[in-house]
Amino acid sequence: MEENFEGEELDNIVILNDEEGNEVKFEFLDLVELDEEEYVVLLPVTEEGEEEEGEVVILKVEDTDEDADEESYVSIEDEEILNKVFEIFKEKFKDDFDFVD
Repeated sequence: MEENFEGEELDNIVILNDEEGNEVKFEFLDLVELDEEEYVVLLPVTEEGEEEEGEVVILKVEDTDEDADEESYVSIEDEEILNKVFEIFKEKFKDDFDFVD
């Protein structure tokens, strides 16, 4: 029995533009709060709509000035913050994912 998942919409998909303006799809995994800032944890999704094995992407949430409903995600340069956010995420989802250091 063959199952076809093509065309099935994944929940929690976020589409962002990279530096070259290309659309990149991510699955939203979690929102982590740290020191009164919010960070999103995203998992890259392949063109086939499958989750990629590998690294999650952590971005800082910033409100844009023009519209209170709009948010932008910015990359984090601070390795210490990245590690803290990832540790919180790992603790919350230790039963759901197999983490490899």
